[in-house]
Amino acid sequence: MAKKGDSRDIVSYVFKETRDEKVRILSLLRPLKHPESIRPLLSVLNVSRVGFVEVKKIDASLGEVLVAMKCSEIESGIAIINPDSGGWVDPDQVSILFEQAKLNWKIMKDVPEAHEIREELFSLGESDENSNELVVPLDQKFNVQGIGVVGIGYVQSGKIRKHDQIEIIPGRKSGVVRSLQVMDDDVDEASSGDRVGVALRGVAEDDIGKGSVIVHKDSDSLVEIGSSTSRLRKAPFQRKSLVVGDIVHASTNMQFKVGRVVSIGEGLITIDWESPLVVRKDGTGVIILVQLDAVPMRIIGTIMDIDSA
Repeated sequence: MAKKGDSRDIVSYVFKETRDEKVRILSLLRPLKHPESIRPLLSVLNVSRVGFVEVKKIDASLGEVLVAMKCSEIESGIAIINPDSGGWVDPDQVSILFEQAKLNWKIMKDVPEAHEIREELFSLGESDENSNELVVPLDQKFNVQGIGVVGIGYVQSGKIRKHDQIEIIPGRKSGVVRSLQVMDDDVDEASSGDRVGVALRGVAEDDIGKGSVIVHKDSDSLVEIGSSTSRLRKAPFQRKSLVVGDIVHASTNMQFKVGRVVSIGEGLITIDWESPLVVRKDGTGVIILVQLDAVPMRIIGTIMDIDSA
């Protein structure tokens, strides 16, 4: 379906074509080590717009994936039923599970051709991006001899161009975009949805890392919070209730931050974060709350309407 790219805890695949003089790029991300680790799954969903699930069997791992999709507000997607040789999956059970997770996706009982899947994903991925604010969460970094520090991530919104003056959040470290690469090609700009390598001038390797976010200089689109009070919307199938003193993690913008619940009451939950949590100032963007030792479901829900304390 697509050309395999870099691979660590997430494998990326990219398909590129020119049609009617327009370039179309399809980026696919596949989390590794799930269900052993939930972080790669959530990191993928931090930057995704459309879901794509291959159903080999019905088990708790599939349930957690669907809950993660719903909590991440991935409302569009396709599921392909494709059990291993000799296996069988009941399509009716799959449909019921998706209904219970409140995901109105297209479920395919037969595996289509690769080009059919691509066209379906292209169609579902069409989006009217209404935010001009640059937000580029990073998931990798390198120090390349002769070039300097390079951060790799997805353009979540806005455009990034060569010679842009930028800041790294958290920390507000200033720098300049030295060069850009998309699919190993040098480009002058990258737009929402592109997986981009950003070579930075004036930024040290220690200034960035997984979960760092690139924004334009003096942008106020993001805010760093050390403590938050918010509403908690529970995940589908989640029966556990948090209590004061619980350790939780928040996943947003490629971050995975640890915090402690300090108060619960009147529909609100207050959490002190071990290091600043970077969130969008306008309240958009999903923040998923998880508890790593919760069984059988680690995803607690999403936190909304954050007030920083």
